Amino acid sequence: MGATQTYLFGLIKMNRRYISELPMSRLAIWSRHMAWFALATTVIAIFIVRSDFLEERFGLPTLGGALAFAVVAVLFAFAAFVVIWRDGLSGIGAALTGIFVSLALLAYPAYLVAKAYKLPRIYDITTDPIKWPEYEQLARMRSRDTNPAIYAGLASAELQRAAYPDIETIEHDASPRAAYNGALAVLTKRKWSVINKRPPDGRRDGIVEAVVRSPIMGFRDDVVVRIRPGSEGSLIDIRSSSRYGTFDFGSNAQRVRALIDEIDNAIVEEKPEPVAPVGKKQLQPQKAPPPKTSQAPSQAPSKR
Repeated sequence: MGATQTYLFGLIKMNRRYISELPMSRLAIWSRHMAWFALATTVIAIFIVRSDFLEERFGLPTLGGALAFAVVAVLFAFAAFVVIWRDGLSGIGAALTGIFVSLALLAYPAYLVAKAYKLPRIYDITTDPIKWPEYEQLARMRSRDTNPAIYAGLASAELQRAAYPDIETIEHDASPRAAYNGALAVLTKRKWSVINKRPPDGRRDGIVEAVVRSPIMGFRDDVVVRIRPGSEGSLIDIRSSSRYGTFDFGSNAQRVRALIDEIDNAIVEEKPEPVAPVGKKQLQPQKAPPPKTSQAPSQAPSKR
């Protein structure tokens, strides 16, 4: 029994030595190196955007280059498998590392591309494309390299209407002030950077402007909520647009839909103060009668 175990261990050692002495596929080595380089470049791109060290327009090409390296790494890995099988080379582990790291980087972008296959190529969504909510402070924060602060126009409105017919102005029976409070509460609860807020005062519409950052890369999107008096309450309009790029992968429409539901619920949760019905007197609490005090009987005037 001991001789058999010794023989098996010796055979395993010989196989390991033989495998370790095999030349490694250069394609497998390059696949692993390029995959790690793509991962490092992606981390740098995220750091550039989130730290505000450079503008976002520098982060986008950096991220695009990282994804391109990841695609090349996958191609090199599959080519390495063919060479390893044909020539009997080593490097399976390096090729697998290149594939796993690269696919991890490409998974989320691939999901966005598949999700946005049927979506229109627009970057600006609003509930009122005719008289859209205008950016005030946000317009000053945009540079010449960003998308214009003015709404994209009628062509974009037609594409939006075809893809998102449910995005419309919110008509609520609450007062404009209550609608403003509800919108401000929702944007604050989401922990967005609110940079401008103005309650409606009868002369000007109420407005709330905020900056939103994407969860991973930290790209900035702009949001404005406008509150106007309506015929029986208030009209609430929302606009969300991307600063960079001509395609938002449906993120702005998703954000506007969520805000429509959340603002509507926030207004409903506010309890208005009770008001007495018109034409009826409001009941006032009756005061208790003053307590009776015992008084001594007055003496009759004496006759003189």
